[in-house]
Amino acid sequence: MYAVILAAGKGTRMRSLTKDTPKPLLAYEGKSLIEHKLLALPRTVTKVVIVVGYLGDSISSRFGSSYKGIPIEYVEQKELLGTAHALWQAKGLLDDRFLVLMGDDVYGARDLDALAQYDCALLSYKGDPKRSGGKFILNEDGSLRAIVEDKDGSIDSPLVYTGACVVTPALFDYPLAQIPGRKEFGLPQTIVQMADKRRIHIVEAEFWKQITSPEDLA
Repeated sequence: MYAVILAAGKGTRMRSLTKDTPKPLLAYEGKSLIEHKLLALPRTVTKVVIVVGYLGDSISSRFGSSYKGIPIEYVEQKELLGTAHALWQAKGLLDDRFLVLMGDDVYGARDLDALAQYDCALLSYKGDPKRSGGKFILNEDGSLRAIVEDKDGSIDSPLVYTGACVVTPALFDYPLAQIPGRKEFGLPQTIVQMADKRRIHIVEAEFWKQITSPEDLA
């Protein structure tokens, strides 16, 4: 299994912290956000692909061609057109099922191990049902039916998308799905197109740290 880390964004909400440092290299509890993910990877991961963009040379210089024996390859997202577009830049390197992680979030190793048991699954986090974010709408059997972007907490669902998932290269047979009202292509919006032909499992996370502001690093 491969792992893809999407680390191309500018981190504009982090203000001065990302002027000279890409957000995925910011430190949280003594380690960069990318290193937290590398340390949490399942043992079945045999290759890491990091999608870089803003100050990408800083990331490739920091980690080089391997981490603790796991090979690392880099691809560039030249235009920041969303998470699905970022993943598509790595398409030619992915011929096996792969784990996708957001470059600026911190995940738990046990949760990623649980996610890696499937060929197609999304990692959810159960919290305040009124929080904003991508909300899961489930079928009766607990599989994914839809993902709805909730901007104001009006959709009463406790399960939000963490940005982590595992899928197969079959995903690339589907078109990129545009986020409504935006010019970006969203990964969850693209994955949900698979739901009518295969079961997409939902794994509930024990831990998820979303880094959206300088205060989240404290």
